[in-house]
Amino acid sequence: MLIILGVIGIAVPSFTTIFAETWFAAILTFAGFTKLVYASQTRDRGGFVWKLLLSGLYIATGVMLLFYPYTGVLTLTLLLGTFLLTEGTFESILAFQLRPQQNWTWVLVNGIITLVLGAMVWFQWPYDAPWLLGTLVGVSLLFSGISRVMLSLNVRSALNSDDSAANPT
Repeated sequence: MLIILGVIGIAVPSFTTIFAETWFAAILTFAGFTKLVYASQTRDRGGFVWKLLLSGLYIATGVMLLFYPYTGVLTLTLLLGTFLLTEGTFESILAFQLRPQQNWTWVLVNGIITLVLGAMVWFQWPYDAPWLLGTLVGVSLLFSGISRVMLSLNVRSALNSDDSAANPT
């Protein structure tokens, strides 16, 4: 099922992008209402105003993303690009700190690739926003499905080898 959903996600990335953005908006909204319930139940334990403000932030952000999905897609894509640039910078710095160790260059390569991906997202923004998130979700689902199939094949072959060892013919 994950493989099929991944292929669909890659085939129609604009739909998948809107679906992922809407799903994220629903999660934020639900989390905001959950935080609101928590704030009201624990109002005597301190921090009530901060809990209330935080729940309001979650709800407002989720509702905004639900009512303005294309703006949400643009924002989430820009956030992803920023995240990748930041992660790539930190990975590169970490690589140079790990330089005395063997294979430190793999961390450096990871940092450089992540920097390049972040720059690609930033320099192609907003043109990449409609398809980027959906494509990434589709690829993630596809590889999750493939990895689960491969793991199940490992289990099946392990069970078959246990059966043949227990019942030699």
